[in-house]
Amino acid sequence: MSHFDVVVCGLGVTGSAALYALARRGLRVLGIERFAPGHERGSSHGETRVIRLGYFEHPSYVPLVRDAYARWRQIEEAAATQLLHATGTLEIGAPTSTLVKGTLASIRAHDLPYELTAADELMRRFPAFRIPADYVGVLQPEGGYLRVEAALAAMVQLAQTQGAQVRVGETIGKIAPNAGGVRITTDRGLIEAGSAIVSAGAWVKTLLPQLPAPIRITRQVMAWFQPVDPSLFDAGRLPVFLIESRHGVHYGFPPQAGTIKVAKHHHADQSVDPETYDRAVSAADETLVRAAVAEHLPAANGRLIRAKTCLYTRTCDDDFIIDHLPEAPQIVVASPCSGHGFKFAPTIGGVLADLVTKGATTHDISRFALARFAGNEAAG
Repeated sequence: MSHFDVVVCGLGVTGSAALYALARRGLRVLGIERFAPGHERGSSHGETRVIRLGYFEHPSYVPLVRDAYARWRQIEEAAATQLLHATGTLEIGAPTSTLVKGTLASIRAHDLPYELTAADELMRRFPAFRIPADYVGVLQPEGGYLRVEAALAAMVQLAQTQGAQVRVGETIGKIAPNAGGVRITTDRGLIEAGSAIVSAGAWVKTLLPQLPAPIRITRQVMAWFQPVDPSLFDAGRLPVFLIESRHGVHYGFPPQAGTIKVAKHHHADQSVDPETYDRAVSAADETLVRAAVAEHLPAANGRLIRAKTCLYTRTCDDDFIIDHLPEAPQIVVASPCSGHGFKFAPTIGGVLADLVTKGATTHDISRFALARFAGNEAAG
């Protein structure tokens, strides 16, 4: 039987960050991944993820993402590779839209740099866009994107360099608290540890059926289009963007290898089983993504080059869960991220290391406590 200080269950971006943070502190730590880091059956794949400071979801996220920027730069230095690309981010919508109002609320609460741009000026500066005259754009110069698979690989490799052990292709069957910590049963045997971090995304309720939180898994689609007019996407002519329109909220990225990646946030809002969901991308999926491209970014509305599915693991309020498990404080839950957690990973990794070594953290994570679900514990 193996013995560790901490076992990290699930090596998506959150688990990989926790593994690295714990290894840096000199703990004997094991990371277990059922598939492989960066696999395509979860939430930590697809080449790029947005990073932005002015956070439309809620101003309380801003200090966490500000801290994450610094930590991403530290990881880049340690790994000798660029992961964070600051292209600027552009949030587009009606002044009354959730996206624009929420972004401006966070910006103003934290005195962040930005430009507020009218539709005509926005289209002059970024000529690929076609937006209604009453829309505005919020340009954040510090926004950009992260390289997904490279970020996971860097953190796992750095963790191993610091002494962490990693097991891939191993399935966890049970996580049980005991007097000495936790006992984890896998398809390869038993593991004992002082504590466990469960960062299993769509499988969090499978591993912790007693988790007192309503959670549902939703199917998402990412699509890569061939531009109709590549000249409109020359360097600097397309920042990372989010747009709220009659089609919903879509987001996209500057060209990568001659393609433009676009996705619809929440897609069809379809609840699925992570074991059996349809990973094939249909014509209906393409239509949901392409609708906003055709209307608002027509120069990108070319041939579909490729498309992939991913999963959001969502709470009923779309905030994170980061907390000790009730009645078993030696088990810390760090899931789900509700479709917007990637950018925070290095900070959350440090928070998780704090929780299992000190019992608390100096970061304000009160918004993510399990207590908020009291009386509302059925899965959605």
